[in-house]
Amino acid sequence: MSELLRAPGRGAEGLTDHLRGRWSVSVFDATHTLGEEEIAALLHAAQWAPSAGNGQPWAFVVAERGNAAHQVLVRHLSRGNSGWVPRASVVFLALAQVAADEEGNGPKWPTYSYYDVGQAAAHLSVQAASMGLWVHQFAGFDQEAVARELGVPAHFQLLTGIAVGARGSHQDVSEDDAARERRDRVRKPLEQFVFGERWGEPWRVEG
Repeated sequence: MSELLRAPGRGAEGLTDHLRGRWSVSVFDATHTLGEEEIAALLHAAQWAPSAGNGQPWAFVVAERGNAAHQVLVRHLSRGNSGWVPRASVVFLALAQVAADEEGNGPKWPTYSYYDVGQAAAHLSVQAASMGLWVHQFAGFDQEAVARELGVPAHFQLLTGIAVGARGSHQDVSEDDAARERRDRVRKPLEQFVFGERWGEPWRVEG
């Protein structure tokens, strides 16, 4: 499939290539692996994301294809994700610290933790794009079961998975999984969610 067909529509022309070319791949190369230095680079990108009061209320479990954490995740994937997620080279399970730990340590403003974890995930995703890798973030799995089996403490909440790897061939996957990548990319126009002088009044830029 031509990458040009995946390019965003009007309004994205001025974005950096790492954002303009971003889309959620569903066909990963099941033979591709990532080395420790590559995985560390992705995690360092998340590490240096901004956070409220520098609280850094995030944590990640590195579920490399075939390791124990990966096996736990695969057992609890939703039906729709069970075909494509296991093919990714690695899945980063993203968690937010939403309360203080047993010693009273935690983010100063835990209500911002979800926002901050999103920042860390975005940084990781852009770093992956700069390394020629592809990312698909997902929430279709039993978070409570996975957290329980991995021993996640109560002051952390497991949120999402971030699948990373190299693109594979549509011939190696089911038609349903291949069809995910043929969907048109659409986004709401700015006037539906960007307001100017008051709520409901669109800001001046269209597209």
